[in-house]
Amino acid sequence: MNKLNQLGHGVRTFATDVAHGFFEIAHNGFAMVGLVLAFVAITLVAKPELRMQGETALMGWLQARQPVAAVPDIELEPDAIERATAANPKDLPKQQAAVAYWLSKKYRVAPEPISALVAEAYDVGAKTKIEPTLILAIMAIESSFNPFAQSPVGAQGLMQVMTTVHTEKYDGFGGKFAAFDPVTNLRVGVKVLQECISRAGSIEGGLRQYVGATSDATEGGYTAKVMAEHQRLRAVAGGKPVPTFIPPTAQVVPVAAPAPRPAPAAAPAAVSSELDDKIASLIKS
Repeated sequence: MNKLNQLGHGVRTFATDVAHGFFEIAHNGFAMVGLVLAFVAITLVAKPELRMQGETALMGWLQARQPVAAVPDIELEPDAIERATAANPKDLPKQQAAVAYWLSKKYRVAPEPISALVAEAYDVGAKTKIEPTLILAIMAIESSFNPFAQSPVGAQGLMQVMTTVHTEKYDGFGGKFAAFDPVTNLRVGVKVLQECISRAGSIEGGLRQYVGATSDATEGGYTAKVMAEHQRLRAVAGGKPVPTFIPPTAQVVPVAAPAPRPAPAAAPAAVSSELDDKIASLIKS
């Protein structure tokens, strides 16, 4: 019986010692954690940049663990290349390639789509007996080769065709929205230009009708601009070096020469003679 009591007392003592030791360890551990947290808090207060870095890192950590919504895949279309209006300028004849590169540099557009338009202008020009450089010059002046351009009065596309006026000309291309297809707009624009030149009897007169002007006074210099660009493109096609930037002609304002000072008026002869007589009489006296 005494042995059992001693054994029970020993077990209780052992359990008490273990519990006391665990409490001490836990107490010291919590104290240490508290000290660390206090030290971190003091450090963050003293150095705001560290607090900011910590907040940024914590926010990034939380965002990285948020579920990401599934993004639907974009439908691939291997045949989309067929809709692109582009060509390799190296595949063009030398004359056309020179024009394409020159226009690309001057109007800051990619040479590939310009090459396709140059090739089309030469093809359509040969069929309609209109110089391709004139067609390209009109596109340059009208839209600067922006296929989506629209004027305040509703002219649209590369050659700024009045779509509402020439709607029937787009019927063979699927409708008026084809005005924003570069090749279609070029073809319809050349058709309109051909009609204007035929009615006017000259290229200059046709250009005035194309822009809707009734006289030289109402065209705003349009014909001169187109013809000047036309001549530059002809020179480029002929292999001549043509600058893409032409500075405006400096206006020299003549400076008027200062007017000469008037010569002192000569004294009248009578007054001069009278003055001499007075001086002589004073000398004699």
